Amino acid sequence: MRVLTSGATERRRRVLMIAFHFPPLAGSSGVQRTLRFAQHLPAFGWDPLILSAHPRAYPATSDDLLGEIPQGMPVERAFALDTSRHLAVTGRYPGVLARPDRWASWWLGAVPAGLAMIRRYRPQVIWSTYPVATAHLIGLSLHRLSGIPLVTDFRDPMAQEGYPEDPKVWRAFSEIEQRIARHASRLIFVTPSAKRMYRDRFPELPDERFALIENGYDEESFARARQVGEETSLSPGSFTLLHSGIVYPSERDPAALFAALASLRRAGNPYLKGLRLRFRAPVHEKLIRELSSACGVEDLIEVLPAIAYREALAEMLRADGLLVMQGANCNEQVPAKLYEYFRAGRPVLGLADPAGDTAAVMSNAGVAHIAKLEDADAVASCLARFLELTPPSAPSRAPDANVLAMSRRARAQALAELLDTTCAGSRAAVPGTS
Repeated sequence: MRVLTSGATERRRRVLMIAFHFPPLAGSSGVQRTLRFAQHLPAFGWDPLILSAHPRAYPATSDDLLGEIPQGMPVERAFALDTSRHLAVTGRYPGVLARPDRWASWWLGAVPAGLAMIRRYRPQVIWSTYPVATAHLIGLSLHRLSGIPLVTDFRDPMAQEGYPEDPKVWRAFSEIEQRIARHASRLIFVTPSAKRMYRDRFPELPDERFALIENGYDEESFARARQVGEETSLSPGSFTLLHSGIVYPSERDPAALFAALASLRRAGNPYLKGLRLRFRAPVHEKLIRELSSACGVEDLIEVLPAIAYREALAEMLRADGLLVMQGANCNEQVPAKLYEYFRAGRPVLGLADPAGDTAAVMSNAGVAHIAKLEDADAVASCLARFLELTPPSAPSRAPDANVLAMSRRARAQALAELLDTTCAGSRAAVPGTS
């Protein structure tokens, strides 16, 4: 049975957006993508309907972004559990309950909730977004039940070589990708390499099915962040190099960075005096403290807890330098935080594989100091030049045309245009739909 969606007479169009990452979820920059799309899409003729998860399923919550959800926008928070917390007995749970991810139960609540939203609001397009794979399963189910075109926001690659490590989860990811290839009208990626990877993975699909919409920064949030405090140094008399956000043990391993600091200290580098390497909300605090202690540089390190989003942006504006870390095993990905770094206008030290997309984006934006994260010697040389050439408390650089093009509003306009073309072609059958 299909839910009838023809007959909607409103001139404005609606998009049902399925996203696990949405306020009040805390601790992930992934929240910003859906939230800012939801804020800016109405300016381009699209009214969002949000289908998210009940906050009980979130590892951590915060109210700081709830006030930024557009007033009057429908938001449905469907039943969902975190298998590892809610269904475990003595710390163990059946693996089948956590495939494709720990929030597989969200599907049970979201499909009926989504159908009710479709009947009430009659959206023209369904949009689902990763990195929680269950969101795509929900989108696929609602597409199959309603016949409404599906747009899948992959963001980053799902099934990769060696990831996920669990073979059963990897197969679940791969099967979801195969179903998306059969049913989705558009596949969106945030980096050129990820788009190329899936273009090669599904050569039978036409080029127009693949799209690139990168992450970005929110100009309005930066305007509010400037009201939090003056753009003075975080630590007068010191040089504060800030890494804002999660430090993943594999994808953003700081071991070579700490080894580089130890090497510079042994060499008597004068610019280490006064250096404060600040990790804001890294999550893996124990890893940072153990590695820095093993290298004898723990006195240079600050580990600080999470703060509200606006305060985090204000901190970027006041840092002497901003640190990017991206491992070579993530060459097809770009940290969303990088675009906020660009807008902050502070000097950037980029520790990323020169062959990857993160380094390419930084190079195109004029970042001069880039070294491979895993190469301690290269990091030491790059860090020494960065500290020598970057004066403390240098004024922020005003955003140029390239940075302005990275705004979340500009990305929302690109999404609106993609939704327009999806609607225009929705009468043409998508191979594999039923």
